[in-house]
Amino acid sequence: MTELAPENQPDAAQAPTQGQRVTRQDWLDAAREVLISEGESGVKVLSIAEGLTVARSSFYWYFKDRQDLLDALLDDWERTNTAFLVRHCELPADTITGAVCNFFRCFIDPGLFDQRLDFAVREWARRDTTVRREIDRADDTRLAAVAAMFRRYGYPEDEADIRGRILYFQQLGYHALDQNEPMRIRMKRLAGYLFGFTGQWPSPDEVAALNAYALEKAGG
Repeated sequence: MTELAPENQPDAAQAPTQGQRVTRQDWLDAAREVLISEGESGVKVLSIAEGLTVARSSFYWYFKDRQDLLDALLDDWERTNTAFLVRHCELPADTITGAVCNFFRCFIDPGLFDQRLDFAVREWARRDTTVRREIDRADDTRLAAVAAMFRRYGYPEDEADIRGRILYFQQLGYHALDQNEPMRIRMKRLAGYLFGFTGQWPSPDEVAALNAYALEKAGG
């Protein structure tokens, strides 16, 4: 374990108190918001401490140094965005269109897939080769999960790979364009989207179920 510099050593008298109620997760959540709004260069211990209204020294009860915090942000991104997307590709469904509806839920609910965080990490990767490798690895994992989803419903290997790539990259691209399309308008095209991605028409029940889910997440 890397030894802390003397000025960074947490003093017992400065240990986080119950009254402060600032946890490791609080530091991580605050750092994530800074990463999203300002980029990796804005993730600074002192400014985050000021935002949390706690002493800078309390940071070192949870993290060794700034790099440890950045590593934790990457781990958090992997545990949420990638893991949830893979899990939704693996959910059971009667049809491929139902399976793609499960996939779509990740891009409807930011609690499952935070698009802001994903793009912040991708922007970070432009300047950091280590993060670039993590992005590439995550994309490979996600694409493999989407292709496997298509294969489960009888699509040949090559077709499953191509359809998976079209589906995944289209979703990322849609949000990269920062489309300001109301959810109710987007959902009117759902049946056609599903046909375009799978070559099969969805059932009315599948469309209705995802429509209800999307409108609920959009606040009606």
